[in-house]
Formats: sequence, structure tokens, C-alpha cells
Amino acid sequence: MPPVPPDDVLTQLRWRYATKKFDPTRKIPPDLWSKLEQAVTLAPSSYGLQPWKFIVVTDPEMRKTLHPVTYNQAQILDASHLVVFTAKNPPTPADVDSHITRIASVRTVPVESLDSLKKMMLGSLSSMNAEKAHRWATRQTYIALGVFLASAALMGVDACPMEGFQPEKYDEILGLKAKGLGAVVLATAGYRAAEDRYADSKKVRFDPDDVIERV
Repeated sequence: MPPVPPDDVLTQLRWRYATKKFDPTRKIPPDLWSKLEQAVTLAPSSYGLQPWKFIVVTDPEMRKTLHPVTYNQAQILDASHLVVFTAKNPPTPADVDSHITRIASVRTVPVESLDSLKKMMLGSLSSMNAEKAHRWATRQTYIALGVFLASAALMGVDACPMEGFQPEKYDEILGLKAKGLGAVVLATAGYRAAEDRYADSKKVRFDPDDVIERV
């Protein structure tokens, strides 16, 4: 498969911005959204453990409930889709077992052949208390957020990462604690409104030589 031309990638990354105002009349087509869901599940993670779950909220009433605990930010109501990036709180040996079973199934290898990998993952988790393990899973989840934002840009979909919300309220409203999850960060996705004044603002970034050190 030929790679995407580098200039095309840069063009889309320059096009994207943290969309402040979405067009509430425009929805992401289901087939395109399905591809974005597939993209985020391809995000890398340590050991490939994927210690996360992505909660896609499209129900208008649920969005209205979440709006006040997101400091009444308009994106929550106006965007086509809202994704709540959650991390396992904490990841457990059962998650390791599920991952090992999945590897054996996908790669058609005996589960026993993965014993050393399983022991390594279990040893890593056992070295952390629950709080530290959740922080580790949270860092992994931010990798998935980055993949989601970049993929959305490449597909011509606007998105906005959002940390301005009350995680404990999201946990309560969405029943996340009972599922062993904790809300980490949000992303809204859809299409920018024509009147969003930030859409045409010049992107401000330091020059590569200012932030990249070559040794």
C-alpha cells in the first residue's frame, strides 16, 4: 500500500485546530465515523494492553446532562460526536488475561506460548499500586487521543480535545466506576461552524529547530 504523501499529511495537520464552534446541523456520516472508531482502536499502547475504553455519546439528553459538568462548553451540545476517553481504573490481571487470549486467537498461537509475555505484564502491574496503575493507563489513553485527533484531521473531520470537565461527575453520570473505568479526557468531533473565528486564525507553533534537538 503506498504511503500518504507527506505534504498531504502536513496540509491536514495544518488545517486542523481545536474547534471551538461546531455546526450543529452537520453530522459525521456513519461510514466515516466507523473508520474513525477503527482508527482509534489502532492506537499503540505499552505491551499492546489497550487499558482503555472509548465511550461515544450521541444521545442528546445525555449530552445535556453532561453539559453543566463540562463547564457549559458549547462543543458538548453542538458537535456531531462526543468521545469520553476512559482508562482502566486500575488495569487488572483480568485485563492481561483478556489480552493474552486475544493475541492467541488473532495470531493463532497456543496461549501457553505467551506465558513469558503474560508474566512480564503481570509483573509490571504488580509493581504498581492502584493509583499508580491508573496514572499509567491514563498516559496510554492520551496516546489514543493523539491518534484520534490526527486521524480525524486526515479524514477531514474537525475535532477538539477537552480537559475542561469534571471527571468524577462523568464517572458518576456514565456509571464508569462500576465498570472499572475513569474518565480521562474528552474529544468532540464534527464540522466547524462558518462563523467560528478561530478557523482562519494562523496556527502558532515554534519552529522545528526551537523544539527539536538533534544529538
